[in-house]
Amino acid sequence: MTTENKRVAMVVHDYFEQVEMTEVRQLLEAEDIDVDLIATEADEVHGLHHVELGDVFTVDKTIDEVTTSDYSAVVLPGGVVNGDQLRIVESALDFIQAMYNDDKPIAAICHAPWVLISAGLADGHTMTSYKTLRDDIQNADGIWVDQEVVTDGNIITSRNPNDIPAFAHAIIDALND
Repeated sequence: MTTENKRVAMVVHDYFEQVEMTEVRQLLEAEDIDVDLIATEADEVHGLHHVELGDVFTVDKTIDEVTTSDYSAVVLPGGVVNGDQLRIVESALDFIQAMYNDDKPIAAICHAPWVLISAGLADGHTMTSYKTLRDDIQNADGIWVDQEVVTDGNIITSRNPNDIPAFAHAIIDALND
């Protein structure tokens, strides 16, 4: 199987860690994987460079306009504000749970595993994240490890922007399975 004809939903709220969206998207698109930027409600979203305002990005679709049959995988960029806000959007959680139930890859980096916790997907899974989420993952009955990338079933997690190459490679590998 190849990544040809694969489409990834990159789901964000607003004020996400920009590099975790742009670099991952670039690496996926270099493998001929189509990537749609999906937002919770806005036509435009803002990136952040940690705490500094980044660029504005045009959204391809909103979460209410997509279905799981449209996508081969979902990628969740991090960022404190993004992760904290995305985890309370019921339509986003429903989409992520449905992708998980369809056994499609769910990839979350940095603070995005908060969304997996709120979607009920941490229980029993081994994950990594930004180090400040360790207690949250453990309190959700997940197993937290400090590794560059962790793949547990169809859940892929990474810690921070330094892990982007390994994170993107794990997503590509999952799409090739």
